[in-house]
Amino acid sequence: MSVHFEEKSGVVPCVTPWGSWSQTMDEVFIEVNVPHGTSAKEVKCNLGARNIELNVRGKEVIKGKLFGTTVSDEATWTLEDKCLIRIILMKTNRDAGNCWSSLIEGDYCANVCVQDQMQRKLTLERFQRENPGFDFSGAEISGNYSGGGPDLSSLQK
Repeated sequence: MSVHFEEKSGVVPCVTPWGSWSQTMDEVFIEVNVPHGTSAKEVKCNLGARNIELNVRGKEVIKGKLFGTTVSDEATWTLEDKCLIRIILMKTNRDAGNCWSSLIEGDYCANVCVQDQMQRKLTLERFQRENPGFDFSGAEISGNYSGGGPDLSSLQK
């Protein structure tokens, strides 16, 4: 069994006041720190294709229109150790060029440096998928990687 690319190469988190979010070509991961001792009954989480709303102990934590569209019936959330909520959203557009610059439109934006690192990572993930015999987890990339990197499909193998 092969190890997932993100597990080998690490994640590029965007730090927020409530925790962080990160992404792969397929998914968006959200980690929300909540008060220790929080129970699942105190969590209200609505995950739609274009919207997210998270309330903990009656207080709004996240609410808004997502940067991109997700598959709402594949979204999940878990409460871990009564102090951390993990949310996983499945992107509908799973191209390397679909690098979210914010979690919510206009909010929780990745700064320029983090956005650059995220795009590099998604481009390397794309290369890994296209070339499964190679290991790109420790690779560096420079040049034309924005938008998912160059289109190499026209090159002969």
